[in-house]
Amino acid sequence: MNIRLAIPADAEACWNIRNQAIRHGCQRSYAAAVIDAWAPDAMPASYRAVIAANPFFIVEGPDARPAATGYLDLTSGSVEAVFTLPAYTGWGFSSQIINAIKDEARKRGFKALTLFSTPNAPTNGVLNCPFFNVHFHNHALSMDTLCRHLII
Repeated sequence: MNIRLAIPADAEACWNIRNQAIRHGCQRSYAAAVIDAWAPDAMPASYRAVIAANPFFIVEGPDARPAATGYLDLTSGSVEAVFTLPAYTGWGFSSQIINAIKDEARKRGFKALTLFSTPNAPTNGVLNCPFFNVHFHNHALSMDTLCRHLII
């Protein structure tokens, strides 16, 4: 599968991937009202600006359409918005995104990254992949978030 940098014109497709992943993957961990508030249909205008300002990656599925996303937040040094369409869960797209983000971070001189995840993330395979076996520490930030520090 092809991995590429997103452009602002990809914003709606990336927002759709985000929302589908949240709605599908988080339904066992969160109430429907929480998911509805977290994944609204209307994309905020700032989302397009995030894509323009950061290395925002897309993995294209077999049909060459965006199937997974994620980006390196250049301001905070964090891994953000790693989402995969439910139909492609288990295909390794999230690993491709994380590896692209790590490579980009290294090129830009980052020595470590931070990733915040929801409680369901460790059980969906994304955070159990080998790339997190490097050096990480879990810090409970709240009931709803885990922080992982990844030394790259």
